[in-house]
Amino acid sequence: MHGSEDKDAAHSTPEDDPRPQLLPRVLGSLAIVGLMVGLMIGRLTTPDPTALLQVEPATDGLVVWFNHEPKLHGEHIDGTVALLFDAQGHAQAGQLKVNDKDVNWRVRKTDGGLLLNLVAARPLRGEWSGKAVDDRWRLEIHLLEQ
Repeated sequence: MHGSEDKDAAHSTPEDDPRPQLLPRVLGSLAIVGLMVGLMIGRLTTPDPTALLQVEPATDGLVVWFNHEPKLHGEHIDGTVALLFDAQGHAQAGQLKVNDKDVNWRVRKTDGGLLLNLVAARPLRGEWSGKAVDDRWRLEIHLLEQ
């Protein structure tokens, strides 16, 4: 044997199979279908993102409505009340009265979600509590002057 050239089929090199190889196509198609079905199932089981629905002034604070319970982190920083919600929504601002004194509030977007700041001329303390009401989440924020 001097080489693998195909002269008279009397050597060890097999002949090319003229039939198409369907196994790779079938396996590729099954992989694509499996991926698409997995993506559809994942999309169906993913919960809706938490969204801020509205902010309402109350007699001694604010009432904040969400579509469902958000993750919440609240702090008192230098006489202000700051609440960070893991939610989506749009920026808002307003003013309310606590003990006949003005309190400004503002909601803005941050990297961590929505930040609600409550600021007044005098230092504030805040207490908040939430509960489910009519398939929505209601967060009540009660403010006190220090």
